[in-house]
Amino acid sequence: MSFHRANEVSRRLEHIPSVGTNGAVRFAVKVSDARAFRSGRDFAASLGLTPKDHSTGGKTRLGSITKAGDPMLRTTLVLGATAVVKQALLKPERAAPWLLELLKRKPRKVAAVALANKVARIIWKMLVSGEPFNPGRAFARAA
Repeated sequence: MSFHRANEVSRRLEHIPSVGTNGAVRFAVKVSDARAFRSGRDFAASLGLTPKDHSTGGKTRLGSITKAGDPMLRTTLVLGATAVVKQALLKPERAAPWLLELLKRKPRKVAAVALANKVARIIWKMLVSGEPFNPGRAFARAA
């Protein structure tokens, strides 16, 4: 907790839903230079949160997540996203509309990994830009 209180990056990341204090400290410690990645997608891919590509002959087939990179960071994001998905099912009026639509089409665990991917991209943007978390922009709420 003393590291978290003293670290400005960790305190900013804490405000992202599904990250929390534990995840914020882990990302602040493990990700030294987010600028090493060209985009948020590259950052999420480095954590293993993008699907494996089994495409051939012009037909795109996506498989399970690649599980590359740091398993601790990936697990932290997926577990946090699973908690957000559970809360979205319990209180749909407080959940992001895109997440509710995704849950209508996909299983809960797939939606949790998709949310973890989105959160990883948000984390990358916050680390690169230095701006605080903006919930209205990242997770739009239903009116």
